[in-house]
Amino acid sequence: MKTLSQPTLLILSLSLLFLTLHFPPTQAKFAGLGIHRPNSPKQARQLAASAAHDDESGDFVTFYYNQTLDHFNYKPESYTTFRQRYIVNVKHWGGADTNAPILVYFGPEDRIDYAWTDIGFLTENAPHFKALLLYIEHRYYGESVPFGSWEKASRNATSLGYLNSAQAIADYAAIILHVKQTYSAKNSPVIVVGGSYGGMLASWFRLKYPHVAIGALASSAPILYFDGVAPGDGYYSVVTKDFKEDSKSCYETIRRSWVEIERVASKPDGLSLLGKKFKTCRPLRRTFDLKDYLDSMYAEAAQYNEPPEYPVSIVCRAIDGAPDGDVLGQILAGVVAYKGDSSCYDVYDSSPPTASDSAWKWQTCSELVFRIGHDSDTMFPPEPFNINSFTKNCESRFGILPQPHWVTTFYGGHDLKLALRRFASNIIFSNGMRDPYSSGGVLKDISDSIIALSTVNGSHSLDILTSRPSDPDWLIKQRKTELEIIGRWLSKYYTDLVQLK
Repeated sequence: MKTLSQPTLLILSLSLLFLTLHFPPTQAKFAGLGIHRPNSPKQARQLAASAAHDDESGDFVTFYYNQTLDHFNYKPESYTTFRQRYIVNVKHWGGADTNAPILVYFGPEDRIDYAWTDIGFLTENAPHFKALLLYIEHRYYGESVPFGSWEKASRNATSLGYLNSAQAIADYAAIILHVKQTYSAKNSPVIVVGGSYGGMLASWFRLKYPHVAIGALASSAPILYFDGVAPGDGYYSVVTKDFKEDSKSCYETIRRSWVEIERVASKPDGLSLLGKKFKTCRPLRRTFDLKDYLDSMYAEAAQYNEPPEYPVSIVCRAIDGAPDGDVLGQILAGVVAYKGDSSCYDVYDSSPPTASDSAWKWQTCSELVFRIGHDSDTMFPPEPFNINSFTKNCESRFGILPQPHWVTTFYGGHDLKLALRRFASNIIFSNGMRDPYSSGGVLKDISDSIIALSTVNGSHSLDILTSRPSDPDWLIKQRKTELEIIGRWLSKYYTDLVQLK
């Protein structure tokens, strides 16, 4: 993939005319908002996609835009700029003369390195729409870091204070308009696409910048998981449902395991016995750590329960296939099946956090406060979200107080249907009902053009990922419906363009 400087971009334009969340020690962490399940099948999908697109790698060209640090202030330091990475592919673009569309992918809370191979919705549909493809990396992630380095950008709350969703979508607007100007594409309609946190950004962008994008596809976007709009126990209720529907005996074994862990721990050297049983890489300090590890594994398996692997089934087949009577042995079998056979299991995740991990922890401590916890009706021990301990942790870590009401104040959320049907349009909210985050998603149509597409067996952001021969019919149908809806938006835009001219 070629990398071009900004001056080279100008020359080309003349010639040619886009979760681990951090929680207090006593509060469990759930799977983050990333599009992919960590480790597998992410790598498998990336390898397959990379092989399929090796011959196209030269079509994706990287540029850097001198982005404004603070879009909402007029202090001298606000005019500081940083290099924000974006990638363009014009291979299938119909050109400015035909007002061919632009498909924009909003980079979420990670590097954008694999977007052009992983996000098949853009690459596979570029020929259909004759679209220019634009991928934009989120500020503070990957190579798009202000102040010259992550060490300087993360040195304190003042330097991190420019990391928020409002600044991010303002960045996206600036780059989209810059690209349109560069390619003389003034009348090319823009469709923005995002998954998970990126899907939230896509939907919010359509609401805040309707003059820049005519429509948005928001995949697995839990925009209602703020300020108590969606119930806090919804996430783990879906995890529980996924396991119970796969195997009731597996579900019952998991429910019993928490008490069994505490029973063994109460024995002399009980923590040592548990550590040996589960082959932990380091001695267990408390039962919470083991339970949190298992909790996260079950949540992750449910969130990314995609075909043909179906991780929940992998875990449950192993649990059900282990000898009865040894509950913890059955649970260990599930761990081995999901994590792979290893000499030890890193319950404490001793690998150092990446810059992306740290940046996301800032975001979830400041404005993106997900009130997610367990209640007594799930297969997990009761553990409701505790805003007080969450606040103390964020204050200790960053020296800031969370703003749990800001998302609904700035973007809305309460009485969403009543609010959006009055002024909003052209948003697809797609969800897979096996995804725990669907409990915070928009699951019913709001209007004729704010449409909820849900699949019973779908998982997290599966619809925008690169297609595979093994994809089931319901997934193929979901993607086809999305294309048809976007096609209608584009047709209406072109009709309006002619009439208003």
